Amino acid sequence: MLKQNLQQKLLQKLSPQQIQFIKLLQVPTVSLDTRIKEELEDNPALEDISLADMNDPVEEYPDKDPDDYKSEDSEESFDEFNVDEYLQDDNVNDYGSKYDSNEEDEDKKEFPIAVSSTFFENLQAQLDLVPLSDKEYLIAQQLIGSLDDDGYLRRHVPSLIDDLAFSQNVFAEEEEVEEMLKVIQTFDPAGMGARDLQECLLIQLRKKDQNNINIQKAILIVEHHLDEFTKKHYDKLEKSLNINSEELKDIVAEILKLNPKPGDSGASTVKQMQVIPDFHIAKNDDILILTLNSKNAPELRVSKSYQEMFQHYEKTSDKDKKLKEAVQFVKQKLDSAKWFIDAIKQRQQTLLKTMNAIMNYQYDYFLFDGDERYLKPMILKDIADRIGMDISTVSRVANSKYVQTEFGTYLLKSFFSEAIQTESGEEVSNKEVKKILEECIGKEDKIRPLADEKLTEILKEKGYNIARRTVAKYREQMGIPVARLRKEL
Repeated sequence: MLKQNLQQKLLQKLSPQQIQFIKLLQVPTVSLDTRIKEELEDNPALEDISLADMNDPVEEYPDKDPDDYKSEDSEESFDEFNVDEYLQDDNVNDYGSKYDSNEEDEDKKEFPIAVSSTFFENLQAQLDLVPLSDKEYLIAQQLIGSLDDDGYLRRHVPSLIDDLAFSQNVFAEEEEVEEMLKVIQTFDPAGMGARDLQECLLIQLRKKDQNNINIQKAILIVEHHLDEFTKKHYDKLEKSLNINSEELKDIVAEILKLNPKPGDSGASTVKQMQVIPDFHIAKNDDILILTLNSKNAPELRVSKSYQEMFQHYEKTSDKDKKLKEAVQFVKQKLDSAKWFIDAIKQRQQTLLKTMNAIMNYQYDYFLFDGDERYLKPMILKDIADRIGMDISTVSRVANSKYVQTEFGTYLLKSFFSEAIQTESGEEVSNKEVKKILEECIGKEDKIRPLADEKLTEILKEKGYNIARRTVAKYREQMGIPVARLRKEL
């Protein structure tokens, strides 16, 4: 049975300004320039022009949390529009000189671009040198194109045969595909075209000196005892192969020289994410000086030509429907430009306020060149309470922004850590415990590595009363394997 009833609900709805601010806040400096260029392309009422007079007064904007940002009435009638609020002096610069001004030097830097062939092109070049029939060549080409970035053939042969039939109109037998795969497996780098790790290692070993006894034993281990090898059950390998630990050590060394991902070796350079710090912390005696990267302070303004459109409209007596629609469109673009400029300014204010709170909270850490003994336990709520903003706002800043110090460049998130209480009742950062764990594991006897239980005992002796499962969690967070997998011969 259908019923009608009235119901009141209290909902929080994000305004366009709030959404724009949130999106801009989480954009790192390296991507901000791209985001601004996109806005400039979409909105002709927004201009990026260097405004000359840096001595004019800077307009102050109050700090705003995106969760408290007030929404403006988007349905404002055309008659209520005031043209004066869009008119501004050409010489007013809304950005002060408190940001570092290394932008010119940074823009002038030119970075060389490495030109290199991919491993697919390398394999294709080798294929072109092999005398093959047209059918064999097409099959080999299909196989090369089916390799993944690691150089493995993950697809099944029947699927490749279907691809050849549909895309190349080539009808091949399974034996023909297998034969061409063997040809590709002879190409460099060794191990290409393998279907799994075992086959990849065997291809590489069989290209080595077969008269070498260590190579022979290495082939035997990979072919029949790979599971014991990967799990480092060295005692079982010694018993199965009837060899001592010194002999096994030499054999294992041969296997460890192999490349488990031969496709990676075709790349001449390692791709790295470019990091541009959002903040700089300099030290002058015992005083820390925080600056915001100048790239976070672009010089934007509302287009003068769009402002003049409104001035012309005010003087026009004949306000027909088409002209009203045109001017309403211009007004929308001007609104968007003003909102974007405001969001950029609020972004700068929020970034500086958040980073300043983090710097003051961890003052001794930055003052003493990143000594982790001075790193205080700090969670998002600590900073949010200090700056009077929501935890989500601090999280957006911490998860995507970097600070450059005299001892390195760090993600803001790395300065946050949970508290651990020592036996004396003092609260310390869990990073301090991780540092001790790392030192203990680094100094351990690799023939008899320390188990988690032993690491727990060492920490208790040092005054850190934590459980074994917590030790295991910290070890995993640091990417350190269990004791058995750290064992060496």
